Amino acid sequence: QVHLVESGGGLVQPGGSLRLSCVARGFTFSAYSMHWYRQAPGKGRELVATIISPGSDTNYADSAKGRFTISRDNAKNTVYLQMNSLKPEDTAVYFCNTVTPRGAYWGQGTQVTVSS
Repeated sequence: QVHLVESGGGLVQPGGSLRLSCVARGFTFSAYSMHWYRQAPGKGRELVATIISPGSDTNYADSAKGRFTISRDNAKNTVYLQMNSLKPEDTAVYFCNTVTPRGAYWGQGTQVTVSS
């Protein structure tokens, strides 16, 4: 059974940094692209960053370019999202996601709050 478990969220001041982690199990992690999404209160889910299997190509939403970095450690079945220069508008629940032939899978999310 596929499980994705995010961690690393919290409260941070504007301009600060956080690193989110998502540990995956139940599928061949290295074979699939991984994605970070976020959902702010009252808004739809937004794709933030993608890392292509096995891990050298990445894509970012315009809002994340230059500030966020997605990476993966296939030996640890973990995908990361390093977030720098955080802004209040980055406040959201952040989810990791993957799509396999068996379906799309989501973690439970981790809350990121950017506030002074």
